[in-house]
Amino acid sequence: MDRERNLEMLAWLAGGVVLGAVVALLLAPDAGSRTRQKLIEQAGEGGRSLLGSSQDIIAKGRELFEQGRGIAEDTAKLLEKINQIAEKRVEDRF
Repeated sequence: MDRERNLEMLAWLAGGVVLGAVVALLLAPDAGSRTRQKLIEQAGEGGRSLLGSSQDIIAKGRELFEQGRGIAEDTAKLLEKINQIAEKRVEDRF
């Protein structure tokens, strides 16, 4: 029973795919070659946009890395000063 139901559902799916393809071909506003050309152009635009976005992200990442490096260096200097003060106080007490 389940096998028959699965086959029936598969047949409906296949029929829907075929029907959708026929309707798409009948309603396509341009010839196939023109539609393919449009798809290629849009894919190219998408690729260029993605490349531009990724370059922006890389530049921002570099900027944030440099900011982080500066903060780490400043923190290291501050900790060194704190260490010097603490050592001086210990020396002064003994």
